[in-house]
Amino acid sequence: MLNSKDLQLLKSKGINEEQLYQQIELFKKGFPYLKLYASASPNNGVYVPTKADLIHSKKAWEMYLKKNCKIIKFVPASGAASRMFKNLYEFLDGQNSFPDNDFITFFFKNINKFAFYDILDEICLKNDRIGVNELISLGEYKKIIEYILNDNGLNYGNKPKGLLLFHSYLSGNRTPFEEHLVEGALYAASNDGNVNIHFTVSPEHISLFEIMSKKMLPIYEKLFNVKYHVTFSLQKASTDTIAVDENNLPFRTQSGSMLFRPGGHGALIENLNELDGDIVFIKNIDNVVPDNYKGDIVTYKQLLAGTLVQVQQKIFNYLKLLDSGLLDDAQLDEIISFLEDVLCIKNPNLNMLERDALLSYIRKKLNRPIRVCGMVKNVGEPGGGPFWAYNNDNTISLQILESSQIDKQNKSYIQMFNSGSYFNPVDIVCGIKDYKGKHFNLTDFVDSNTGFISSKSKNGRSLKALELPGLWNGAMSDWNTLFIEVPLTTFNPVKTVNDLLKEQHQ
Repeated sequence: MLNSKDLQLLKSKGINEEQLYQQIELFKKGFPYLKLYASASPNNGVYVPTKADLIHSKKAWEMYLKKNCKIIKFVPASGAASRMFKNLYEFLDGQNSFPDNDFITFFFKNINKFAFYDILDEICLKNDRIGVNELISLGEYKKIIEYILNDNGLNYGNKPKGLLLFHSYLSGNRTPFEEHLVEGALYAASNDGNVNIHFTVSPEHISLFEIMSKKMLPIYEKLFNVKYHVTFSLQKASTDTIAVDENNLPFRTQSGSMLFRPGGHGALIENLNELDGDIVFIKNIDNVVPDNYKGDIVTYKQLLAGTLVQVQQKIFNYLKLLDSGLLDDAQLDEIISFLEDVLCIKNPNLNMLERDALLSYIRKKLNRPIRVCGMVKNVGEPGGGPFWAYNNDNTISLQILESSQIDKQNKSYIQMFNSGSYFNPVDIVCGIKDYKGKHFNLTDFVDSNTGFISSKSKNGRSLKALELPGLWNGAMSDWNTLFIEVPLTTFNPVKTVNDLLKEQHQ
C-alpha cells in the first residue's frame, strides 16, 4: 500500500503507480532466458574484414562526410571512478601498513609512471613538505593513497573517471574527456569542421564536466582546426527502478522511504533517443589511448562507419523500391538474400508466407535502426559477446548477450557461451533515422523481457535490484545488427588504476 510520501516520491521521479507495480511484478515472475541458436563466429555472424575492406570503407565514410549529415559521438561517462580504486581502498582499510599483495606492490613500484604523479607530488610537498618518493621511504604508503582518493588531495575517489589524468604528454597530460575530444576531431568531424560530442554524466559531476569543457575546448579547437559542440545529459530519474526485499515488497530505508536505484546503462536509450543525429558513434569513457596508439582506433572507426553508411544506403534503396510497387521476383529474391546474408536474419517460416505477408515482413525488418558493432577476439575479459538468438517473432538474428541472460542449467548454452570467439568492447556506430530522414523512436525497439535481477545490499540489508535491458543488449534488441572483427589494439579499457600502467596507456 502506497502512502502519501511514496506517491510524492513517484511524482518527483516521473514514475506512475502502474509502472511501479509492473516493476514489482517483474521481480515476482523474473525474466525469461534468451533462446540461443549459436555463438557468432568468424564469417558466421562476425565479418572478418580484408585490407580492401579497410580502404573501401574509408572512402565510403569520407564521401558520406561531404553530405549535409550530422555526426555525433555518444560517450556514456556517468560512472564514478571509485571502482577503479577498489584495490587501493582495500589496502587503506586493511591492517597492514606496507604493501601486502602484488597489486599494491606493483602500484607503488611504478607510481611515477602515472599521469597524475606530478600533481600528487605537489600535493605531498604542500601538505608534508616532502614528495611522494620520500613518503614511500618513510613507509607512508597509506598517506599517499589518502592524497590520491580523498578531498585533501586529488579526490579521485569522488571524481568521475572521465576527468582523471590518464595519459602523459610533453604538452600537458590528458583526461579521457580530452582524449574523446581528440578522437572526435580525427574521425567524426563533418566536412565543415564541426565535431558533436555528447556525454551522459551524473548529476553530481555535471558542473565539473562543464568547467573542463569550457577550459579545454578552445585549446583543442585550435589544435585540430575544428569547432566543438559538446553537450551533456543526465540519466533520467524516470528510468530508476524500485528495489525490493526478499518478499518482493518495496525495500524501505530507515526513514521509511522506498529505495530506487539507477536502472543501469540501458536507461541511456532515452538519452540516445533525444539526439538529433544521422550517425552516432558509441564508445565508453575509459576506452581511450594516447595519440601514438590512435592509428588503429581511427582506421577501424572508419571501417565501422563506412560499412554502416553503405549497408544503410542499400536498405534505403530497397525500401524505396518497396514503396514503388514495382518489385519483381528477382529483386524480391535479392532483398531476401540481403536480409539473410548481410543483416544475418533467419526466418524458419519464410517459405510459408504469402506474398503480401512476405512484403510486410521484409519492410518491417528493413525499416529499423541499424548498428555496426566492432568485436574483438575473446581473451577472457568478463562481459558479453555476440550470439545468434531467437526473437519474439521466432526469427533468428544477431544479439549481444551478457552471461546473466543465459540459462546456466542448459549445458549446450553454457558451452556456446564459454566457446565464444569474441568479446563485446562497446565499439558501435548507429544509424538512427529512417529512409525518409525521420528519427526512429528508439524505445519502440527495446525488448523489455531482456532485463535482469541482481542481488545487492544497503546498510547491511539484502535487497534485489532491477536492471533495465542493457543499452547494447536488450535496448537494441530489435535493431538491424552487423558484427565486424576489430583488433585488440582498439580495446583498452581502464577498469583498475593499474591498467594505466599497461603499454597502451604509456
